[in-house]
Amino acid sequence: MDRILYTAMSGARQSMDLQSVINHNLANASTPGFRSELQAMRAVPVQGEGLATRTVVAATTPGTNYSHGPINTTGRELDVAIDGDGWLAVQTPDGEAYTRRGDLQVDANGMLTVMGRPVMGNGGPIAVPLGADVSIGSDGTLSALVPGGEPATRGPAGQLKLVNPEPGSLVRGEDGLFRPAQGGVLEADDTVRVVSGALEGSNVSVTEAMVSMIDSARRYDMQMKSIESVDENSQRANNLLSVTG
Repeated sequence: MDRILYTAMSGARQSMDLQSVINHNLANASTPGFRSELQAMRAVPVQGEGLATRTVVAATTPGTNYSHGPINTTGRELDVAIDGDGWLAVQTPDGEAYTRRGDLQVDANGMLTVMGRPVMGNGGPIAVPLGADVSIGSDGTLSALVPGGEPATRGPAGQLKLVNPEPGSLVRGEDGLFRPAQGGVLEADDTVRVVSGALEGSNVSVTEAMVSMIDSARRYDMQMKSIESVDENSQRANNLLSVTG
């Protein structure tokens, strides 16, 4: 009778883990460039003597939904959206990482950043003159006009490092950024294009996430009811088999 306990107990645990994934996706439904997380479950036999008939539920390796999000026009010159496939390179303490988020900022030192991390150019992090009017071309080229300067004096200020890795070759880190599964640094791809004055939205479908949340909650309730049923059946069996004086 304890066989169902392994499946129900582990199923309830995985349902709770799935809920946390769904909650994380919903919390980032409005985060620019966010890629929703995926999770699936599978049955795994319990290893051990006398346990060959027991099965638990385990989560498969979490994945990511790489489908593109909608591109929304913002009119802000430092906002960029990747047009089609491609990623923006940023600098992290442990090396280079990649993101689709394009709400760029200029910090107090003139460093171009996204999420507080320096944006990489083909020659390293990009810095622009403080107070300059910066625009970004479709190939990621930045041009800057210093305050009070004539339009004719607008000059180049670097170029965004845009990469285009093979599908499925990136993995998500704990910081939400993506890195090559095999490690290393990706080379820039001149064919990647950006849309200036626009941001790519999250690819999370709020409707689908809410349906998944309800489904997961009901699945958890079902597993807990299975555990309660096993407990009740065990108590009835003990009462029937008990010997009274």
